[in-house]
Amino acid sequence: MASFNRVVLVGNLTRDVELRYTPQGTAVTDVGLAVNERVKRNDQWVDEANFFDVTLWGRLAEIAGEYLSKGSSVLIEGRLKQESWEQEGKKRSKVKVVAEKLQMLGGRPGGSSGGGSQSSPASSQAGGQAAEDQQAYSSQGAPPADDVPF
Repeated sequence: MASFNRVVLVGNLTRDVELRYTPQGTAVTDVGLAVNERVKRNDQWVDEANFFDVTLWGRLAEIAGEYLSKGSSVLIEGRLKQESWEQEGKKRSKVKVVAEKLQMLGGRPGGSSGGGSQSSPASSQAGGQAAEDQQAYSSQGAPPADDVPF
């Protein structure tokens, strides 16, 4: 049976980008993405926020660190990945998004209004080494204790 793992999200970053590097020298960052959904409740429209953890690798992480900050609007395309670990004797897991493409939306903060949208040239082709480092990093099992995102 065939399977398909693809997700596209448009939202705003919930915190500033904190760029890190693996021991192999590959850039990586984890960001939070807030995606609003408009729903009708009792004859009134309300916004409900959904929050997603997104991991950016390689050149995508570097671009995010350079150009993005809390509140930046972005379109993220990637795949879902489930992570599992044990904490205080309990098994835990969560699903996160591993970004493969990044589109910056809106103008630069504090810049001129003539912008429109900006596109990052980085995509899944932006570094075969990053993919190899990501796989090596992921295959080690749980991330190092100082690398846990919470």
